[in-house]
Amino acid sequence: MGTLDDGEFQVAVTPTATNPVEGWEHTSLRVAWLAPGGLVEHETGDEEIVVVPLVGSFDIEVEGFDAISLDGRVSVFDGPSDTAYLPRRRTITVRNNGTGDARVALCGARATTEREPRRIAADEATPEQRGAGNASREVRAFGLPPVLDADSILVCEVITPAGNWSSWPPHKHDEDRLGEESELEEIYYFETRSTDPRGTDPLGYQRVYGSGARPIDVLAEVRTGDVVLVPHGWHGPAMAAPDADLYYLNVMAGPGAERAWLITDDPAHAWVRETWSEQE
Repeated sequence: MGTLDDGEFQVAVTPTATNPVEGWEHTSLRVAWLAPGGLVEHETGDEEIVVVPLVGSFDIEVEGFDAISLDGRVSVFDGPSDTAYLPRRRTITVRNNGTGDARVALCGARATTEREPRRIAADEATPEQRGAGNASREVRAFGLPPVLDADSILVCEVITPAGNWSSWPPHKHDEDRLGEESELEEIYYFETRSTDPRGTDPLGYQRVYGSGARPIDVLAEVRTGDVVLVPHGWHGPAMAAPDADLYYLNVMAGPGAERAWLITDDPAHAWVRETWSEQE
């Protein structure tokens, strides 16, 4: 646990930051809170970037290319947003073009190829319902194949209704096994929303635990703006409290030649998938 910020970014997880986990090298996340008209500038360096509006709408200037406008949303719980893919080795400027305060996430991963910027409209990735019963959740896969063709980055967001568990059954992706499992770092960025009209403190929880000889032990209480890093190991559940909806943004990448999200379920809990056909 700790604080991760960097200048204009209230959240900054990068391979060069002072307090990510040892050996963190493939993914990054920067989140900025911007007043009306406020902006952040960023050098993409050797990273490709996916820009995700969390609150508000944004204009993006990309060195050498036409500007991109993203129609955002009031909050992450109000449906999908436009997003954008930005290439490496460019100067970018992201500006809040609305009349209220805004939040924007810059999701990054190391890249080796040159690509052009791309606006990804909100309706290009149909929200998918996964799981069943109290393990049901909504997945928005705007930054996964086949919607986004990229070098290495994988990005999606998940909405878990109050009282439900997601990232369930617990799974891992820390070994490169062709066609079965990918080796991927993963960042979880969280936001929460109270279902109590009085606006009581909304929270959730995230669990990460070790597999084999690679120990890790995390049980974190999370609120809006909190981050959990998963360098390896089983992760799940992400738990929404009974009085709070839970959102998380996932950023993944790894050293493998194939850009794919392939997982292995914890054998102790994998059987739960067989029960979903009998539940709504």
